[in-house]
Amino acid sequence: MATAQQIKSLLESYSDADGEMFVSVALQIAAHEARAGKGKLASEIKRLVDEIRTKQKQAKVGGSVPITRPAGELAALLSATYPRTKLSEMVLAPEQHASLKLVLHEYRQQAKLREHGLSARRKLLLVGPPGVGKTMTAWALAGELKLPLFTVQLHSLITKFMGETAAKLFAIFESMRHTRGVYLFDEFDAIGSMREGGNDVGEIRRVLNSFLQFLEQDESDSLIIAATNLEAILDDALFRRFDDFIRYQLPGESERRALIENRLSAFKVSKRDTKQMATVSDGLSHAELCRACDQAAKLAVLADRRNIDSSELDSAIQTFRERKQTIK
Repeated sequence: MATAQQIKSLLESYSDADGEMFVSVALQIAAHEARAGKGKLASEIKRLVDEIRTKQKQAKVGGSVPITRPAGELAALLSATYPRTKLSEMVLAPEQHASLKLVLHEYRQQAKLREHGLSARRKLLLVGPPGVGKTMTAWALAGELKLPLFTVQLHSLITKFMGETAAKLFAIFESMRHTRGVYLFDEFDAIGSMREGGNDVGEIRRVLNSFLQFLEQDESDSLIIAATNLEAILDDALFRRFDDFIRYQLPGESERRALIENRLSAFKVSKRDTKQMATVSDGLSHAELCRACDQAAKLAVLADRRNIDSSELDSAIQTFRERKQTIK
């Protein structure tokens, strides 16, 4: 049976004409009934929710999509967007693509899994160098599932007062329970570093302990994604708490070629030039190669050309390679 808080939330969402919140709470009730072994009731609630969503789509004017906006204290802790990015827009290694497809498949069938005492993959840890698609993965998952993306603002979360930080972290996990969405902890190493680090401060250790506790206790319908460039300093306990661990790397030659073709699909580029540029761009991240392609595209547009000059693309690629060497 629905909890008192869920009934209250249903009435509040109806009073505020918040259709997204109403649907979210209804799905939470369905999940609650499924966990209680009432699979038939859960399925019926989900069917009714699907009908509501269909009617909402038909009633929309201009294709606008309502966005759940954090209010009160959460407004400073979470930034909300409603991405339309799709997984097909990303250039991924086969193992990454397979992992993310499995996450989507399980999430969409989570009611069925719960009927058999199983849990869908919802808590993901993404690691890899900058610019390889970790943040875009969160956008793509939100876009595929038609969920809002809530990005945690770490600068507002972490304070010098232990009780205050823990309370803010608790508020975020409560939001996950009440507002279904994709919650992204970007640059997660800020709170996920090893607790035994000699130069660590006690506050960060306590924040990590609180995060681990909240993560383990979380039974919401939200996706939780933690992304970091610094795998080496992550606390070992994190790897046990997440449902899946996905490692990202710099793109291989075939991936670089696919990325160039996708990015410059509106222009004329010979296959020979694409193959050559995929070779010379070795060592660049996805983001750096996209920016190099954009630079060549802008030169073509400003010159009223539809074809990409290979020398201009090569020059842009070399510029980003030199910048990378300078930073190192």
